[in-house]
Amino acid sequence: MFLNIAMLLSFHFFWQQITGSPIHRYLWSWVLYKNFVLEIGYLLDPLTSIMLVLVTTVAVMVMIYSDSYMFYDEGYIKFFCYLSLFTASMLGLVLSPNLIQVYIFWELVGMCSYLLIGFWFTRPSAANACQKAFVTNRIGDFGLLLGILGFYWITGSFDFQQLSKRFFELLSYNQINLVFATLCALFLFLGPVAKSAQFPLHIWLPDAMEGPTPISALIHAATMVAAGIFLIARMFPLFQMLPFVMSIISWTGAITALLGATIALAQKDLKKGLAYSTMSQLGYMMLALGIGSYKAGLFHLITHAYSKALLFLGSGSVIHSMEPIVGYHPNKSQNMIFMGGLRQYMPITATFFCLVHFLFVEFHLLLVFGLKTKF
Repeated sequence: MFLNIAMLLSFHFFWQQITGSPIHRYLWSWVLYKNFVLEIGYLLDPLTSIMLVLVTTVAVMVMIYSDSYMFYDEGYIKFFCYLSLFTASMLGLVLSPNLIQVYIFWELVGMCSYLLIGFWFTRPSAANACQKAFVTNRIGDFGLLLGILGFYWITGSFDFQQLSKRFFELLSYNQINLVFATLCALFLFLGPVAKSAQFPLHIWLPDAMEGPTPISALIHAATMVAAGIFLIARMFPLFQMLPFVMSIISWTGAITALLGATIALAQKDLKKGLAYSTMSQLGYMMLALGIGSYKAGLFHLITHAYSKALLFLGSGSVIHSMEPIVGYHPNKSQNMIFMGGLRQYMPITATFFCLVHFLFVEFHLLLVFGLKTKF
């Protein structure tokens, strides 16, 4: 019920932003020590409103789907507790007005990911997958922390708006060591590289498919992996002042896009194929942001999130139907070699997949060409 209310409020805020309503920003002091002030609050701007709609709508859809999918599982209540905590953490992340608050919710999202990937921890593969995801993301999070502290050292602020403004002023008067600033930006970029499964910290995403299929739809297609793209978009004004960093972002995205798509072609596991496809599409978003195409990157983030979430939910339907026939082991129920000719047995799911394909490919291309013409 609360998530439905949050979804309706998200649509309300989104409508306000697209109709020209001013940015809402509220801060209050959390830590006061001499000249040091650490504030917490919320920032509601067009980027936040878009992400709020994305997170809440996908979360509601996944929770409705999970009610039936996990109905006979012994950990039904625990599953929804983890899912609710993840959704709350993700909402906190997108509403954060400063880097410290982002980092707190960033870590909460990572913790929830660990719990949900290893939900069926009695399976050795699931236990190994959640540890792999946790350790890989710790590498990125350590870099993110160093980047945050570095930029505070340079600008004296954690606030997104103040940080970019002060950095620009210092850069204009040649009061910044560009080598140090570039290093801090690269450390900061390491966080999104791990969270959004970019090369070379992409290795955790395919193994993360060991979690329940609704988790694959929520975390590894629509929301958690989008957190890295969101942070790059939020820090975009600052990154634009450092051309070398923008170049690194674009090349990382390009390599990831090519690598993910190539590996996906050789997959037999249905969910791993979708995972590598997700990795590839995230690479395209990173590439778009790296070359300065902010609107195209965010546009692709939204369209891909909904389409891939629907594909994962559809794959869950296929896997559920395959399990009584070929067995309950993922190597059998998720093996695409055994899935030929399912259309005659699952016409609704087949129609659903065709519809999502149309929305993601044909309709998506039309909109992309429309944006290209417009901008």
